[in-house]
Amino acid sequence: MSLDQFEDERDAAIHKVRKRVIETIGRNMDLYGISQSTGHLYGLLFFADKPMTLDEMGREMKMSKTSMSTGVRTLLDLKMVNKVWEKGSRKDLYEVEYDWYQTFTDFFDIKWRKSVESNIQILSKSIDEMGRLLAAYEHDPEFTELLRKDIAKLHEAVSYYGWLDRLIDTFESGEIFKLVPKEPPTPHS
Repeated sequence: MSLDQFEDERDAAIHKVRKRVIETIGRNMDLYGISQSTGHLYGLLFFADKPMTLDEMGREMKMSKTSMSTGVRTLLDLKMVNKVWEKGSRKDLYEVEYDWYQTFTDFFDIKWRKSVESNIQILSKSIDEMGRLLAAYEHDPEFTELLRKDIAKLHEAVSYYGWLDRLIDTFESGEIFKLVPKEPPTPHS
């Protein structure tokens, strides 16, 4: 038995484990609204021992530079990867954000803050419009009762989004980790 055979077996074993993790990451990225291929890209960067260029990622994943660029842009927007500078390199290099707690809080902040603001704006506009309808049709008790019920429901929704806004604040400030502490890293065996 040659030494090369041991290296091949060793490399095949680690490749198999990494591929399983990358596949799982890719499948689970739909929680973030990210395509499976972009999830695989994140997994590739997760296991990379150094920052990678778009060309390197494209060769590794057998995808076009355009696809790599789109995937990396998505990951950059969600703060899941970082653009890094390396002396002597004229190409953009990317590495994964290893702090998964920060990645989740950034994602939560980015996605949910926009949703909350949009929903509160629509709800407030709808409450105002229903208020005007209420005044215009005050002589119609059946219709005004319907409007009052709808306005009450909309106020409940606004309260919920106010609570969600405060929850997002706890993520942005890091207060969430006082309520739900981060897990300490497990020692490597």
